[in-house]
Amino acid sequence: MKKEAILPPEIGPLMPEDPQTLVLHSKNLHWYSPGELGNPSRLALASGIPCLTMNLFYQELLPGGSSDMQRHFHESIHFVIEGNGYSVIEGHRLEWETGDMILTPPWTWHRHYNSDPDKPVRMLGIENSKLLDKLGHLNKREHVGMKDWEDLKKEGLA
Repeated sequence: MKKEAILPPEIGPLMPEDPQTLVLHSKNLHWYSPGELGNPSRLALASGIPCLTMNLFYQELLPGGSSDMQRHFHESIHFVIEGNGYSVIEGHRLEWETGDMILTPPWTWHRHYNSDPDKPVRMLGIENSKLLDKLGHLNKREHVGMKDWEDLKKEGLA
């Protein structure tokens, strides 16, 4: 006998009506141009996957480029598919390369940098932001553009 999970009504069924939505094919990803979503990276949001608690996205840091400086209530993990660089998280410079994972704790200022002037960095991002939204719009995000850690300290934000 199959047991059903008891879920709050706002969460809905666990299995989508169309099982094909469980696979998001790369050819169906919509890539946003750098700056189009307020981030200087190229981003592809996995909006077609019926994931209940997490947001998934691809992020591409342009050669020698970076993301913007931001912080948010949700946790995020970036898996480095290809490339090398570093992240500045609350003033700590943390080096990474292909195959590494970067955890960004909640409400920490952070920015990711591509160290290679010739090749992009490709990362898969996973955030628990949908979970915080479902728990009553508990998520918040702040962007301060292309400022670095020293700028934040001078302005009293860090």
